[in-house]
Amino acid sequence: MVPSDKRAVECPFDFSEALEFDPALADLMRRDTPARIRLPYGDADAWIVTGFDAVKRVTTDPRLSRAGIIAHDYPRLTPEPIVSPESINVMDPPHSSRVRQLASQAFTQQRADEMRPRIVRLADSLLDEMEEYGPPADVVEMLADTLPQHTVMDLLGVPREDWARMQDAVRRLLVVGAGTKEAAVAAKAELTSYFGELVQQRRKSPGEDLISLMAEARDGEDCLSDRELAVTALTLALSGQDTATCQIGNIVYLLLTRPELADHLRRRPEDLTDVLNEMLRYIPFRNGVGIPRLALEDLELCGAQIRAGDFVHVSYLAANRDPERYPHPDVIDIHRPSRPHMTFGWGGHRCIAVPLAMAELEVAIGRLLERFPGLRLAVPPEKVRWDTETIRRFPLELPVTW
Repeated sequence: MVPSDKRAVECPFDFSEALEFDPALADLMRRDTPARIRLPYGDADAWIVTGFDAVKRVTTDPRLSRAGIIAHDYPRLTPEPIVSPESINVMDPPHSSRVRQLASQAFTQQRADEMRPRIVRLADSLLDEMEEYGPPADVVEMLADTLPQHTVMDLLGVPREDWARMQDAVRRLLVVGAGTKEAAVAAKAELTSYFGELVQQRRKSPGEDLISLMAEARDGEDCLSDRELAVTALTLALSGQDTATCQIGNIVYLLLTRPELADHLRRRPEDLTDVLNEMLRYIPFRNGVGIPRLALEDLELCGAQIRAGDFVHVSYLAANRDPERYPHPDVIDIHRPSRPHMTFGWGGHRCIAVPLAMAELEVAIGRLLERFPGLRLAVPPEKVRWDTETIRRFPLELPVTW
């Protein structure tokens, strides 16, 4: 156990006021060197790195290991670690490179383009229901919550009768709070077991789903094991209720509270991808930090002396607001020159499903704006309720009219 540093900053990272940036994280960004922080769970403090170039260095430095955190009670925001030990999110090269190479064969841009008609059908069906329901309707319930969940469950080949149970288990795993640990442990076990059984079924009877595609992926004689397939499927199921779900709600909120953005996209729908990327850069899509790395040896990092055994966290949120990379970073600038952001991670741990996630966002936002040209909030912005129970930032509901 690494002893606590008396100078460590207490960081609950529980700020949840709309899409305002966490002032505690903003304060850490203003420091000249990485700070020591103390998170709600874990038996040690950690360093936090916030600048874009510094985060990029941490995510690509082999001396800072994701795999090294396994078997440690590492500093984190949730009572139960979200990731499984076999997850690609806690692998280092060359093992992670192997799994990514195999799994990513199911997530090429070509595959995403082939999947897009299925996503469009799902989105149109949900928007049909919303139109029939009539105003006021809740965009979160009728689109943001549902489309990514249904998309990922459909693409993974999860039988429709199991969708609600899987979605509930994922939600229990992502909740924060000391009293939720047992529920989170049970949820992780349930999900891991479920996808283990589904992988075995697909081995015997492959279909057109992602699990079957990943099971068929080959690099010479190499392929993914059953356990690797199950954990990768679990990771994708988590993503289906994480980034895309949160971001649809967040993006719609921005479009409804900053109508000039929606007006621009209606006039110039060809700008959709670029504008979405600028909003993704801007949005603080989760609380504080994610999965740390363990220093395997002593090293110097941006003026801080990192010791072997120290934990190092990065903040993708802070990196996305680095003024040296993005002038006026707290402004949504739809004319900002395109530069890659870190919302989907960076380096060897960048999300392999980015093409699919972007397809979901483009379809959801594009079809919503097209179908409902007069869309507007049915309540004042200050009346919108925001999530405070998980590590994610998103509106719990968005009542709209048209």
